[in-house]
Amino acid sequence: MAASDTPALVADIGGTNTRVALARGGALVPGSTARFRNAEHPGLDAILRSYLDGHSARPERAAIALAGPVRGDEAEMTNFGWRIEAGALAQACGLRAVTLLNDLQAQGHALPDLPEANLRRIRAGAPSGGTKLVIGLGTGVNAAPVYPLPGGGHLVPPAEAGHIHLSLVDSLDFRLGAWLAAQRGMGSVEDVLAGSGLERLYAFHAAEAGAPQARDAAAIIAAMEAGEPLARTVGQHYVRLLARVVADLGLIALPFGGIYLIGGVARAMVPWFDAFGFEAAFTSMGRFSDLVARFPVTLVEDDYAALSGCARFLATR
Repeated sequence: MAASDTPALVADIGGTNTRVALARGGALVPGSTARFRNAEHPGLDAILRSYLDGHSARPERAAIALAGPVRGDEAEMTNFGWRIEAGALAQACGLRAVTLLNDLQAQGHALPDLPEANLRRIRAGAPSGGTKLVIGLGTGVNAAPVYPLPGGGHLVPPAEAGHIHLSLVDSLDFRLGAWLAAQRGMGSVEDVLAGSGLERLYAFHAAEAGAPQARDAAAIIAAMEAGEPLARTVGQHYVRLLARVVADLGLIALPFGGIYLIGGVARAMVPWFDAFGFEAAFTSMGRFSDLVARFPVTLVEDDYAALSGCARFLATR
C-alpha cells in the first residue's frame, strides 16, 4: 500500500472538546469524524483508544493539534491541564509515530484547502497574496502566521499570542487593565477575548456600574440580543479590543493574503462587528491605517479545520 493510501489518525484537542478523524492522502476520510468531551475522559490516550476501537482501520501515524505550547515531543494544555508525550501516546495507542502541533499551526495548514462555503467575508481589503494570519478565539486565544514557501507548501511557526499584554488606549481600557492586574496579575489578550474573557469583561463592566454580577458567555450574548444596555456595552468594548488586537497582529505578520478568525467565540461575535464598530477600530492605526485597511478579514466556519490541517501536514512529510 502506498504511503498516501495508508490511513493516519488526526486529532484536535481544545480546552473543552477533542475532535478525532482518520485521514488519507492529505484529506479527512468522509464520515470518520467524532467529538469527545475532555472532562469525561482521564486523558487523550483514552479518547484515542476509544475512537480506534470503533474503527477497523489501524493507522500507523498520527498528528495531534492541541491548545498549548509544544516543546519537541512534549506538550501541556494551557486551559485544561493534560500533559502529552508523543512517544508514550504512540505506545499506548499502537502507533508508530505521533507528531504534536499547536492547534493554530494546524489551522494555518488548513487554510489553503478550505472551501469557500466554509468562509464568511468580513471585510474585503485589498488582497495581494502571500502571508496569511489565522487567529483563534475560543476557550483560549492564539494566532499563527502562514508563510508560503518558494517551492510550494507553507511554513506555520507556533506562537502563544494570546498571552501577550492587552493593548490599552483610553481611560476605560486603563481601568480594565488595573482591574485585570488585580484579578490575574496582568491583563493578557486571552484574559479578555477568550470565552471566559468575555465573562471577565462583563464582570468588570458590572462592577463599574456599581452592580457586581457574573454571567456566562452564552447568557451575555443572549442579553446582547435582547438589547440589554450593560451587555451591549460589554459587547461593544469586546469588539473594539478585538479589532485592535487583530490589527496589531496584522502589522506584525503583514498578512496581505488575509486574516482568518476561527473558533466558537469568533462565530458568536462576528455578527456584532458592524453594530459595535469593528471596522473603525481595526483601521484606527494612525499613519499605518491605510496599510491595515488592505488586510482582508474572513471568518472560518468549519469546526474541523484543524483536523484538515493535521491531515495536510502529514501528507507533506
